[in-house]
Amino acid sequence: MRQQSWHVLPWVDVAKVLNVHPGKGLNVKEVQKRLQEVGKNVLAAKKGVHPVFLFLGQFKDFMVLVLLAATVVSGLLGEIADAVTILTILIVNAILGFIQEFRAERSMESLRSLTAPEARVLREGLEQRIPAAELVPGDIVLLEAGDRIPADVRWIQAVNIQVEESALTGESHPVSKSIAPLSDELTPMADRRNMGYMGTSVVNGRGAGVVVATGMDTEMGVIAGMIQSVEEEETPLQKRLAELGKWLVLLSLLVCLVVVATGILRGEDFYKMFFTGVSLAVAAIPEGLPAIVTVALAVGVQRMVKRQAIIRKLPAVETLGCATVICSDKTGTLTQNEMTVRQIYSDGRKITVSGQGYDPKGDFYGADPEKEKDPLHEGLKIAALCNNAILTKKGAKVAGLFRSKANEAPWGIEGDPTEGAILVAAAKAGIWREVLERKEERIGELPFDSDRKRMSVVYKTKHGPRAYVKGAPDKIVQLCKQELTSEGVVELSSARRQSIMRANDEMARHALRVLAVAEKSLTENEMHDEGIEQGLTFVGLLGMIDPPRPSAVRAIKLCRQAGVKPVMITGDHRLTAEAVGHELGILKGRDGVISGEELERMSDQDLSQRVMDISVYARVTPKDKLRIVRALKNEGQVVAMTGDGVNDAPAVKEADIGVSMGVTGTDVTKEASSMVLGDDNFATIVAAVEEGRGIYDNIRKFIRYLLSCNLGEVLTMFLATLVGLPLPLLPIQILWVNLVTDGLPAMALGVDGAEPEIMNRPPRIPGESIFARGLARKIGIRGTLIGLGTLFVFVAGLFMGANMLGARTMAFSTLVFSQLFHVFDCRSEERGIFEVGLFSNPYLVGAVLVSSMMQLSVIYLPSLQAIFKTTALHSWQWILILCVAGGPSILIGLARLLKNSWQGKPSIAKG
Repeated sequence: MRQQSWHVLPWVDVAKVLNVHPGKGLNVKEVQKRLQEVGKNVLAAKKGVHPVFLFLGQFKDFMVLVLLAATVVSGLLGEIADAVTILTILIVNAILGFIQEFRAERSMESLRSLTAPEARVLREGLEQRIPAAELVPGDIVLLEAGDRIPADVRWIQAVNIQVEESALTGESHPVSKSIAPLSDELTPMADRRNMGYMGTSVVNGRGAGVVVATGMDTEMGVIAGMIQSVEEEETPLQKRLAELGKWLVLLSLLVCLVVVATGILRGEDFYKMFFTGVSLAVAAIPEGLPAIVTVALAVGVQRMVKRQAIIRKLPAVETLGCATVICSDKTGTLTQNEMTVRQIYSDGRKITVSGQGYDPKGDFYGADPEKEKDPLHEGLKIAALCNNAILTKKGAKVAGLFRSKANEAPWGIEGDPTEGAILVAAAKAGIWREVLERKEERIGELPFDSDRKRMSVVYKTKHGPRAYVKGAPDKIVQLCKQELTSEGVVELSSARRQSIMRANDEMARHALRVLAVAEKSLTENEMHDEGIEQGLTFVGLLGMIDPPRPSAVRAIKLCRQAGVKPVMITGDHRLTAEAVGHELGILKGRDGVISGEELERMSDQDLSQRVMDISVYARVTPKDKLRIVRALKNEGQVVAMTGDGVNDAPAVKEADIGVSMGVTGTDVTKEASSMVLGDDNFATIVAAVEEGRGIYDNIRKFIRYLLSCNLGEVLTMFLATLVGLPLPLLPIQILWVNLVTDGLPAMALGVDGAEPEIMNRPPRIPGESIFARGLARKIGIRGTLIGLGTLFVFVAGLFMGANMLGARTMAFSTLVFSQLFHVFDCRSEERGIFEVGLFSNPYLVGAVLVSSMMQLSVIYLPSLQAIFKTTALHSWQWILILCVAGGPSILIGLARLLKNSWQGKPSIAKG
């Protein structure tokens, strides 16, 4: 259905060609038919790695290739059993690595699908939200400021539409759109004013377009055909660990060379020492570390999804653990996003409105809204007409005439919650936009603008064109010259202006958000943007409240415990913002409140000096958010910033952690963000910070466990060689240790929950070493204990009469069980095994039991004894092994228990 000359056809003809009714859209049957013909509206993505190649990729590691060569040599020398066993171990290791990478890749794919854009379409006469991938040519798409255009469209309605097309055309400024056909078929893409293209963004106005191309048939698809998606970058932590891995490889190889050379000089067989060196190198190098870190990130991110935090960029996971400031919008994030009009000020009267939420049932105390000559009635009429929200029931639009009192289904709104609240207030008085528009027809609109802080519509009435305006009281009152009273229209005196603003302040002090409504009869000369909003007649104030979320109050308290500063940013009046700030617990002690006007008068240097003392910003614009973020970052803070509107995107992108709203957020802001909130809830950001800290802790657990165990293995062989002892472990045994200890137990650490007090400590310093806070010392001490303990048991076994086979089996078992005991120590850096709870991570317990059974099988099964050169052990030997292997964990656990009890830390098992 793709055609290059849609722009030269009148939009009516485009609709005819595509066989669609512009006012009804396509029906379901036709959509399914076209979907089969043209396919989904998606760009061809780079194919993922096939599972077979993912598995084969596990054998690309240099050390694994050396081992494979050694296996071939063993086979050629007649050591068939050794060759088969080593090959089996390598395959099992590859399977574990494959499972880790496959799981991580699937996790990332599922996350990408969660962030797929949606589209608002007209189908069978009803507005619907659908995944953008399900669009087909002929669909009628409804778009407004902040939306990303989901397919190539021909505009059929354009109300002040402006589109940012720089990504496609290179045009640096937003382009105004119209519905008029163009005359030249060869008009360049950048000049096709009646077309909208996939991937570009609406930055102003609203409109509708008929889809003319989808997927790879779009202009963006043509480009995608030439340029495939870029590779995903590693996170900073992954890069640091890759660098660490290189140094560990060099160090390990050096130690292994010393062991091999020393053994050969002592007269050991060259083949035996070569094989020992290779096996030791494989054991020493933590080749599984990058894969395990990837799994930790993937598992953690999936855990965040369950808490409604969708991570779009992996580096954000690390940064979350460092966050020191969370800047949040008020409406819907800190509050319930269910505005309700509580008070109305009209004709000098304060009128109270009853009712809850979006249910259009309630009473007015202090005036009768049904009297058409009452200013209250006129104010509610303006509220209904100067409004783009839609009152819904079970997701379907509900017109006033078709309301069913018997139907008790929950009410809701589509659109801005503030507009929804005043629409509901009008409906409570029996004033419905659908009824009013039978007599009056909308012919123009000036959309709400965060700088102008108002919205205006123009309606054609029997008395001529009329403007209806709503917006911030301070802005609207400035534009008013008259006031509507019960006596008619009178001049708005200075005294009355002061009275109106006092009423506004009084409402704001009670945490009400206030909007003013005004109107004006227009002449032909005034039918332009400036003339419409000048010389208005003031009609009234509407005060509404959006109650704080109880979860947000708890989250803010948790923020403070965690050393994270919560900051509220709102467009509300200063007094309203201050009242809400106190109610939420954001304002404490010397925390300051500042308005947008004060912010404008401050230099960037002054703002940087004061920014850490300010907790609430009132009456600010999205542009101010960018200044706030930069000021905080200049002070060395790690900033999370929320946003939903298109104008929030620069601040969201500038922040260390950009957070967009998943429910009310625009596609532009989502694209700029690192994280999307599935429920638009402030508590979700705090939960994500907690998870981010937990993920980083789990990665430190891996590093501590793997490196201390590997150090123990290396020291065992290195010290034995240096002091002239026989080799305490054979190559096949070293490889087995690597398999049983580095596999399942290490993976099980990845699902460990965060420590109970994780949010009671200050944020991590962004540039700190992964070995900071004593981790290197812990690795060194425990690795040394494992190595010395293994050697001690080996020597003790020989001293107490065991033959070489028995002594090696004892050393072999000591090394394995020392590491299996140590994995429980690694669950916490502050608590011992008696405090974390042995069974609070059932996956780890299961992994240790499986590894233990595997170790026992190679000791007691005759068929495996011959392969691994082991023998059955006596009870006295097991007592010695378990005492040496488990002794350090028990002693360290008791020491930590006494220390924490002395310091008053509760011994609470995690679970």
